[in-house]
Amino acid sequence: MENILTIAGNVKFTITLDPGVWIFDDRRVDLTTYFSQVKETNDSDEAYTKAVSKHWDREIMEGAIYPPTLKTEKKFEKEKVLTGTFGIPFKPFLLNSEPAPDAKRLVVQTATEEIEFPLETAYDFILGYSNNGKPLTSDGPVHIYFGDGSNQNNPIKRITGFTIK
Repeated sequence: MENILTIAGNVKFTITLDPGVWIFDDRRVDLTTYFSQVKETNDSDEAYTKAVSKHWDREIMEGAIYPPTLKTEKKFEKEKVLTGTFGIPFKPFLLNSEPAPDAKRLVVQTATEEIEFPLETAYDFILGYSNNGKPLTSDGPVHIYFGDGSNQNNPIKRITGFTIK
């Protein structure tokens, strides 16, 4: 149970977070490249159109069969998941908790202290949950990285929970 975190406080819904299942989440980001990539705003309709176009182009070029390249792509993706260093954006979890309109601060509880952040800053957090394919057991279960990557080499560790005030 020490790996389970909660978002509580001045929220409509208390959220329980289990970092152990995030490896299967499509929102995961590769922390080895995330902060060095150029951020671009993503339009969901545009992303969907591009994905469908890519699939359509593949079917035109290779036929509507299961080409061997897809098998190797899946194997590569599985290998990447088993050896990668990943995080997940914190924003969807905060939004699902539905902070009250008067909520302004996020308090991060760690094993040794409580750290307060403006709620708007917390929306940009990335929660790191694996390092080289392994869960963060010794100083985890998650690490907090700021959205701009300014603490990339020294994230906030030993997180035990979150309270919105």
